[in-house]
Amino acid sequence: MHKITSLPGDDARPGWFHTSPARQPRPGHSGRKDARWTIVGAGLTGLAAARQLALNFPDDEVVLVEAQQVGFGSSGRNAGFAIDVPHDIGAKDYIGDVTTATKVLKLNTLGQDYLREIVAQYGIDCQMSASGKYQAAVGEKGIAILEAYRSGLEKIGRATTMIDAKDLPEHIGTSYYNKALHIPGTLLLQPAALVKGLADSLPANVTLYEHTAITSIEQGDKITLVHDRGMIVTDKLILANNGFASAFGFLKGRLLPTFLYGSLTRPLTDDEQARLGGQGVWGVIPAHPFGSTVRRTVDNRILIRNSFNFYPDGRPRASALQRHLPTHRKSFERRFPMLGKVDFEYSWSGAICLSENHEGFFGQLAPNVYGATCCNGLGITRGTATGKLLADWLAGEHNEHIDFLLSSPGPNKTPPQPFLSIGVNSVLKWGQFRAGLEV
Repeated sequence: MHKITSLPGDDARPGWFHTSPARQPRPGHSGRKDARWTIVGAGLTGLAAARQLALNFPDDEVVLVEAQQVGFGSSGRNAGFAIDVPHDIGAKDYIGDVTTATKVLKLNTLGQDYLREIVAQYGIDCQMSASGKYQAAVGEKGIAILEAYRSGLEKIGRATTMIDAKDLPEHIGTSYYNKALHIPGTLLLQPAALVKGLADSLPANVTLYEHTAITSIEQGDKITLVHDRGMIVTDKLILANNGFASAFGFLKGRLLPTFLYGSLTRPLTDDEQARLGGQGVWGVIPAHPFGSTVRRTVDNRILIRNSFNFYPDGRPRASALQRHLPTHRKSFERRFPMLGKVDFEYSWSGAICLSENHEGFFGQLAPNVYGATCCNGLGITRGTATGKLLADWLAGEHNEHIDFLLSSPGPNKTPPQPFLSIGVNSVLKWGQFRAGLEV
């Protein structure tokens, strides 16, 4: 029996969750449950895996277990960019090997198309907008990154538009940036609303248990998952819990749970919207990967997301969130001096799962245990795609996407503690310093 000592414990004020349509959570599990399929983690990956497993095995019950409430965890705390194009920060042009980048583009597009289909079929109100994204730069170094990225995207057949500083206010209101590369194809959405809608539209043969945190796991002919109110005994286990896969005893020393911090303003008044100008919905990603992500939402709020910390147990620290709030305020005021004092209504932390070599895991972890984890910052599209494809692979399907994912070497082994935390947090701090005015 392996005891799980690190459980999700996210902070209380995730803006996307509280501004998305309310839903009735499903009851937690109690007693004993026997199942053929059990998935741990009802984020984007787990929801996609559960949906596709249920469709592939319509006579089987699929059990989906979530430690918190659906939409409250990491999948509902990101910036809401469903990105199609690759963004390999380890390559000078953010593209790298063209063959690999082309496969990544197809994989991400599969995830987008799957989400589009479900959102349309079930009328999920998640503010989905085909707005593309602006990769924006402040200063010559950032502009050089944009030029390299444009060149890389051309290699894989993706058209872009470079926008000069004088024209940017027509697009995003602010004149803060010197240049931006508009990349069509990205979907902008309200991530918590998406996750809630996906959960409430699952096939009838999916049983979802919320507020059911697994505290220990025992492997054998069957897998036993124990929690405070009972146990689930399953033939097959799928881990879709990202960095917490390590807490279950898998991929230990290979996953890097990294926290970013977001703040969402109150809705802008009509006068403030007029002063801001620009398009009604847009999203900016910094040229430098450690800069600020900024969005204007359908309900006329401004999102600021920046600052990083690595915590190997996958749990945020309240002190870190408070420490980063002044940075959010400064980032907002730099970009939007025309808005004066607009308060942040919500501020929160949210984890992404990274690996040292930017590879995720897809496939078999142990006998009867499978996983799709570590999306390296592309959780909406990559998580959705890998969850669906894992369910298809378990049903015996093979295609170019599955073969590509199975060929991955997986996440690299990292140094032991305390060197790992010291090293990763030093890299994050240095990266944020180098991002300069893009923070």
